[in-house]
Amino acid sequence: MSNKSKVTMVVTILASSFWLSGCGLFGGEEKKEIDPPKDVSLVEDESSLKETETNGGEKPAADGEESAVESKTVKTELYLIDKSGYVVPQTLELPKSEAVAKQALDYLVSNGPVTDKLPNGFRAVIPADTQISVNIKDGVAVADFSPEFKNYQKEDELKILQAITWTLTQFDSVDKIKMRINGEDISEMPVNGTPIDENISRSSGINIDTSDVVDISNTKALTVYYVGGDEEYTYYVPVTRRISETVSDNVTAVIKELTKSPSGSSLQTGFMSDVALLDEPKVAEGKVSLNFNENILGSFKEKKVSQEVLDALVLSLTEQKGIESVEVQVQGSADVLNEEGKKLSEPVVRPEKVNTGSF
Repeated sequence: MSNKSKVTMVVTILASSFWLSGCGLFGGEEKKEIDPPKDVSLVEDESSLKETETNGGEKPAADGEESAVESKTVKTELYLIDKSGYVVPQTLELPKSEAVAKQALDYLVSNGPVTDKLPNGFRAVIPADTQISVNIKDGVAVADFSPEFKNYQKEDELKILQAITWTLTQFDSVDKIKMRINGEDISEMPVNGTPIDENISRSSGINIDTSDVVDISNTKALTVYYVGGDEEYTYYVPVTRRISETVSDNVTAVIKELTKSPSGSSLQTGFMSDVALLDEPKVAEGKVSLNFNENILGSFKEKKVSQEVLDALVLSLTEQKGIESVEVQVQGSADVLNEEGKKLSEPVVRPEKVNTGSF
């Protein structure tokens, strides 16, 4: 599920906690946007297809003047594979194109135009020389690949399927996808036979973790965000956990999952294991209100919530249908500060793009 906002805001990085670095929330009286870990900034576009303009390194033009060199670009979220094997969103500046969905997939092709833009430790997911066409109608994107698409290692098969799905469904006009090879519909991936649902969507999950599940048949998917990378570069990683299908309160379930990192992984969470809600979550008009125990504050003596906790909380909860912002209280008090010491006077909203930066 893709949550899109319609506000434009650029947020840059300041600091983060434990072995990461990150920043606080900005905006004073305005709605607060979550900020990324070190070396990453978030950008919200008025539309996921709207272009932005940069000055290509030239000095900013004075009022009423035009820059001598001006390049038009669009910020696009590409799902790439990191050095740990996770499928991770990275937002890059791509040349303006009327066919943004096709362009996004073209930039997933190995040895293609993304090569010089890849962050350190990341690689593209679609086999080299693959030609792609995309047709979008009634919320369904039909992606047609040339026969070169079959030239991948079986270990990458599910990652490729997830990367294509999540890259295409970032756009407002796409809810689900279908896949073809050389014009022929496919019901399974060509190398290892991974089944492809009739209409694939984000509900199928990403970086699926079933390590704590005995019987997957009676479970449902829940996607939460952790922090991956290393001391030099950190970023958010979506992980789909499996929880009992009898669980009706997905909000509380998300928080429970955030208190534990995926088994056997290098991913981190800023949540202490004893973080808990004191009251049932309240959801109204797209906002979820949460009242935490004081353990949400971690090691802070004041009523401060760390940036990585806010980031993971908002990214994870806004994956849930109907939730667009998060209001945080501690022991019934709304007098809560972010890591910079600024009061969280407004609900925290999800950014349009995640893991945005230059590399």
